[in-house]
Amino acid sequence: MRGDLIRVLSSVEETANELKLDGYEPDVVLVGKKAYEFIREQVNEEFGGEEEVLELSGLKVRVLEELEGDAVVIDSKALGLGLGGAKRFKVVL
Repeated sequence: MRGDLIRVLSSVEETANELKLDGYEPDVVLVGKKAYEFIREQVNEEFGGEEEVLELSGLKVRVLEELEGDAVVIDSKALGLGLGGAKRFKVVL
């Protein structure tokens, strides 16, 4: 299962880096409920315990049920100011 956690963390970091290259400052990962449960299961399996996941790769985690198995890395300061500032990716395939 460790590979799944590494895949998720890599996706978060890659997506955040893409936003940075576009001039944004990503600070939050919005995750769907299904995606959050998957990530939480992977983290707790890797590190033990029953902890909540509050941060991924230095970005705050917020659950947004409508995203289901996806996640979106965002620059919370740029949202609503025009196009951009967010990138979506699949967590649960």
